Amino acid sequence: MKRLFSLGIAAAGLLWLPLVSAAQVGATPAASVVAPATTGSVAGQLTQLVLGLLLVLGLIFFLAWLLRRMQNAAPAANQVIQVIGSRQVGPRDRLLLVQVGNEQVLIGHSPGSLTTLHVMNEPVAAPANARPTTPEFAQRLMELLGKDQKDKP
Repeated sequence: MKRLFSLGIAAAGLLWLPLVSAAQVGATPAASVVAPATTGSVAGQLTQLVLGLLLVLGLIFFLAWLLRRMQNAAPAANQVIQVIGSRQVGPRDRLLLVQVGNEQVLIGHSPGSLTTLHVMNEPVAAPANARPTTPEFAQRLMELLGKDQKDKP
């Protein structure tokens, strides 16, 4: 791409050369020596822009990976409160099934509020094929990257 861009700049310069030389027939030699050095600087700026963009994207993916590893590193067995399941019911609302000790509570979560909807008399068994709950963004990112949560041990 860099080579193609450089060739385009050189071709544009060759097209302008007859016009510039015809205009400077009577000019002094010292005035015709000055030429803009835009070819290297434009290509350098474009390269710097692309490398900066790749660096930022790489940093975003690295931090997402690191965050996922740190969340999975916490021992889940020692936690007193566990999210058994969740269901999105609206663009900003969701239902959460939370286990606290031997008791399960159904909670409604909306921006700025948590509401206890029901306390279960008997614990609900999670299906064997259920995936562990992940935040919506992390789940979408994993789907886009082509990784499946079921492959995790």
